[in-house]
This record gives sequence, C-alpha cells and structure tokens, in this order.
Amino acid sequence: MEVGKNMTIQELYLNIEGDYDQAIRVLRMDKLVDKHIRRFAQNDVVETFLSAGDSMNPAELFEAAHALKGITANLGLVKLSEMASEITEEYRPGNERKLSDEEVKSRIESVRELYKRTILGIREYEALSE
Repeated sequence: MEVGKNMTIQELYLNIEGDYDQAIRVLRMDKLVDKHIRRFAQNDVVETFLSAGDSMNPAELFEAAHALKGITANLGLVKLSEMASEITEEYRPGNERKLSDEEVKSRIESVRELYKRTILGIREYEALSE
C-alpha cells in the first residue's frame, strides 16, 4: 500500500485471500463487514481451537472447530472455514476418523499460520482505514 493511502474493505479481503462477496451476502453492508472483521481479531475462537488442538481432546476439537467454521464462513474467510470444516468432520460424533493425530496436528498448525497472516492483514487494514 502507498504511504498515506486508505485501504478499502475490498482491498483487505484481497490481501487476506477472503471472499468479500460471501461476507457481504451474510452481513449485507460494508459497515457490518468492517465491524465484524475487526472484532474477529479480538475473538478467542481461534485460541480456543488451538488450545483444543494442543490437548487433542476430540469433543473440544469438534466444538472449537465447529465454532471457528461458522464464524469464518460468515466473514468470508473461506480458507480458514474450509480448514475448520475438515477438523469438524474429523471429530464429528459418529464419524469415523480418517486422519492420524499427526495429520490433524499439521492441519491445526496450518490454521495457526493462516490465522496469523489474516490478523496481520486486519491490523494493516485498521491502521490504513482510520
């Protein structure tokens, strides 16, 4: 971004590889997309998910991944939502496990890295849109 240039919400979504159109379909207005994407940076849903990943508790992983999937889908954070969905289905009661614990841990680490990049993008947006 150029120095002194404001960043639009659409530019943020390009930077974080999100789906702005999906977010606007759910939230209906730029003002609400802006409000909720800023709040995502303070939401503890990812930390809860990562903590569940540390313990590898199946029930906690299912609940945390399910919550993360919903929030990220509503915000148009498609990659995070897809990653959370995979873990949700892996631990959904009644489903047969398809992944090893190591594969699950690898996917959780991928969520951690993508989340970090997403938050950096949101922080940049906050700094350039005030």
